[in-house]
Amino acid sequence: MLPEITTPIPGPQSRHLADKLARYETRTVTYLAENFPIFWERAEGSNVWDVDGNRFLDLTSAFAVTGLGHSAPAVQSALTAQAGTLLHAMGDVHPARLKADLCEKLSAITFERWNVGPGKTFLTNSGSEAVEAALKTALLWSGKPGVLSFTGAYHGLGYGALAAGGLPYFRDPFRAQLGQFAVQIPFPAAEDSDLKATRQQIEQALHSHEIGCILVEPVQGRGGEIVPPHAFLTLLREICDEYDVLLILDEIYTGFNRTGKLFACEHFGIVLDVICLGKALTGGFPLAACVGRAEIMDAWPSSPGEALHTSTMLGNPLGCAMALAAIDEHLKPEVMRQARMAGNRLREALQSLKSPFIRQVRGLGSMLGVELVRENGKPFGALSVAIMLRGLQDGLILLGGGPEGNVLSFSPSFYLTEEEIVFVREKLQEYLISLPGSVS
Repeated sequence: MLPEITTPIPGPQSRHLADKLARYETRTVTYLAENFPIFWERAEGSNVWDVDGNRFLDLTSAFAVTGLGHSAPAVQSALTAQAGTLLHAMGDVHPARLKADLCEKLSAITFERWNVGPGKTFLTNSGSEAVEAALKTALLWSGKPGVLSFTGAYHGLGYGALAAGGLPYFRDPFRAQLGQFAVQIPFPAAEDSDLKATRQQIEQALHSHEIGCILVEPVQGRGGEIVPPHAFLTLLREICDEYDVLLILDEIYTGFNRTGKLFACEHFGIVLDVICLGKALTGGFPLAACVGRAEIMDAWPSSPGEALHTSTMLGNPLGCAMALAAIDEHLKPEVMRQARMAGNRLREALQSLKSPFIRQVRGLGSMLGVELVRENGKPFGALSVAIMLRGLQDGLILLGGGPEGNVLSFSPSFYLTEEEIVFVREKLQEYLISLPGSVS
């Protein structure tokens, strides 16, 4: 369905709730402005209704979580059924049956599917925690504390993940409290076909620091939908094998058909050592996972009765039920085909936009970015913001990305219709003509 705006944006109910957040929520969390935000009331498919009754077209699938669509029937049914029997268990003492089922399933769809034997899993509450479990694993396995990561990377905001992240906006205010175990080098873009400099930078880091793992997104998300050269992950695999370090892939954003394959690493033909999953894993519940090859994860000692790494909500049965249902949906060939088709149609629409301010349309599958630059080639973040705000008035939920905020990021539901894509394309073309002269 197309957007339907019947009250001002934001409407009176959204404004009332914004005032409430201004009084009671820590002010750094939700961006509050005269024309922002709206407050969601319900959602279905690619559509969101706010508290004032307006219908919006969500081009973000709520941070790439609901690729199957908001309120996907199979996932919603699993949640409803589980809520009627068990809401919480003792994840590391007396767990729910579903925790075992989900760990088995995650092994089946990753390392067993890649024909390298079983995998073992840490279930966590967030992607950031999954990354930190992976970093702990690397230390226990290798005995080396260092982590090699990349500029532009986003791995979450917990202190361990933050130290390895590559976006200064999030890291710099807390630098005085962060560990100094991470070394960063530039993330190569697809047009950087010569990876000799990247190899030299990696090998220099490995020779000068005690590096136990390389942590990387196969396609950068918050960094601005940056797709690396096809040979990049192969190079990382070769270097990790040569220097005996772990290759950890952060597929929290890219996993579960977001890039047109079940996992983005499958575009590049490599097998990793540890994979971090989240977002679309459940389609809407705070549950994530760190999954590694069994022989690597066995670097952790057996529990003597007190878990070395755990949390109160570990393996929550509601989240596990939703994850099992969502995985079954993502494994269906028709869902995989739909994800690819939707991404291809949206890419074609975005590539057809005409504007001197578009430097590049890039990405994989339904993970796409439109990079906006000024006439002098410098990032045009103000235009990205103006488009997001103007789009909201027309019923489009958009997000910006990239370190300079100049990338319009698209991660919609796989079920975005042709009519909706045409509408989005027409509105974006209108904005690209009318807005640049009004922003500085």
